[in-house]
Amino acid sequence: MQRQQPTSRLSHRPTARTWICALMVACVLSTGCSFRQWARNGYKVGPNYRKPIAPVAENWIDSDDPRVLSEPPKYPDWWSVFQDPVLDGLVESAYQQNLSLREAGQRVLQARAQRAIAVGGLFPQSQALEGSYTRAQISEVKQPFLEPVPGLFSRNFDAWSLGGNLSWEPDIWGRFRRAVEAADANLDASVEEYDAILVCLIAEVVTAYVDLRTFEQRLAYARRNVQIQEQSQELTTTRADEGKTGFISVHLAESNLDATRAAIPELEIGFRQANNRLCTLLGMPPMDLQITLEAAGGIPDAPAEVVVGIPADLLRRRPDVRAAERQVAAQSAEIGIAIADFYPSIAINGKISTQAEDFSNLFSSLSNGGSIGPSFSWNVLNYGRIANNVRFQNARFQELAVNYQNTVLKANQEVEDALVSFLRTQEQVTSLASSVEATQRALELSLVNFKEGESDFAGVFVLQGDLAQKQDRLAAAQGNVVTSLISVYKALGGGWQIRCPNFQPHEITEFDFDSQAEEIPLPDLPTEETFPELIPVIIN
Repeated sequence: MQRQQPTSRLSHRPTARTWICALMVACVLSTGCSFRQWARNGYKVGPNYRKPIAPVAENWIDSDDPRVLSEPPKYPDWWSVFQDPVLDGLVESAYQQNLSLREAGQRVLQARAQRAIAVGGLFPQSQALEGSYTRAQISEVKQPFLEPVPGLFSRNFDAWSLGGNLSWEPDIWGRFRRAVEAADANLDASVEEYDAILVCLIAEVVTAYVDLRTFEQRLAYARRNVQIQEQSQELTTTRADEGKTGFISVHLAESNLDATRAAIPELEIGFRQANNRLCTLLGMPPMDLQITLEAAGGIPDAPAEVVVGIPADLLRRRPDVRAAERQVAAQSAEIGIAIADFYPSIAINGKISTQAEDFSNLFSSLSNGGSIGPSFSWNVLNYGRIANNVRFQNARFQELAVNYQNTVLKANQEVEDALVSFLRTQEQVTSLASSVEATQRALELSLVNFKEGESDFAGVFVLQGDLAQKQDRLAAAQGNVVTSLISVYKALGGGWQIRCPNFQPHEITEFDFDSQAEEIPLPDLPTEETFPELIPVIIN
């Protein structure tokens, strides 16, 4: 019988390939991810983004008011409703010259460059050309027994080398594609932030212009009342000297006159500050714009009606809402980047070089050499750090999702606040205009009675002070109507369209987290049971 040879234990040892496969399987299982989910996500780990649902009302509170029109709004140049060519020129100048807007434009360029950097990660990540020349001499002290042999050995020699190396990590887990997604969303957000600044800039320019015109009108009323009250003072002084009235009438007239004069410096301060604010918005040092604005401008007339559309339009029209949504999208991609750290980084490395002692032989085929082969690195001992980074990115995503929803709520509030202010200040102007007209008639009659001696100056004194106050309130209310309409247009997100008037932002389908969400299958991550206040992260 032939004796069976004993089998060596070494022949049953697992190969390197077996170890690698076992480690990959262990990693995949430990992270709770399946190859089906990986493939379903476009061969990328982490969640595919869906826009969170936003709380939006069906209609505005004042939608039944006939002055509120719900037809689709068009606001590429909403300030043109005031039909003021001076204002049109100021808006155009601010768009071209405002420094804050230029800052935002540079941030867009930065985001675009960052996106290009992210795209570069899809290509070989390490590329380098190397070259060197060395002149060496062997020491006679350290090697005294080495004697130069002509043609065979010399103590002096040259070493030339030239080559290049390349390393490429294929995007197996989607790390680099997620980085591109994040960069795309950040670029979109920077554009939306630019548009948001443009919306605010236009609104501030128009508001500063209206404030300036309002102070102009209030000053005109005050100066006219000063002239009228100076005449009343002269009249009371004359009648007092003639003994037709007491000197108390003179003092009352002086009191009204001084009170009206005292209001003028405050109005001049407001006028100058509005002028200076307008200069800053135009990107220029403060200067007197009176010549540019023309002396007789008047408060712009606001239309009685306003087109507001429906609340849902805010989601696609307001740049700040869209910027907040894009920040959520960018953070969703950051979760995938963090999850990719659970997996090994597999790279293909290559090198080609040529080396020779003589430069003439450097490009000879006999001097060429090279290598190519795979390598991998795996942070298997940093699992806790990676898992906590995923938790951090997840919590940051939840924060930005809530911030987006809060931004939508505030946008709705701003529209409602501006709308009710616009409607009610119109009613205030109507009442004040009637009151001013009635006070003027009463003052005229009271002056006639005083001149004819049928009444004392007390009635004139009261009516003159009352008229000055009501005219000032009327001018301020007329300005408030216009600034309230400006606030409506600003809250609706109008004005950024002048940057690209033919562009219409597309609708982004909302996603209800509560009804359709799935959690990222990672160990020990926050769950709805553990953190019920968190919106669960989802994947397609």
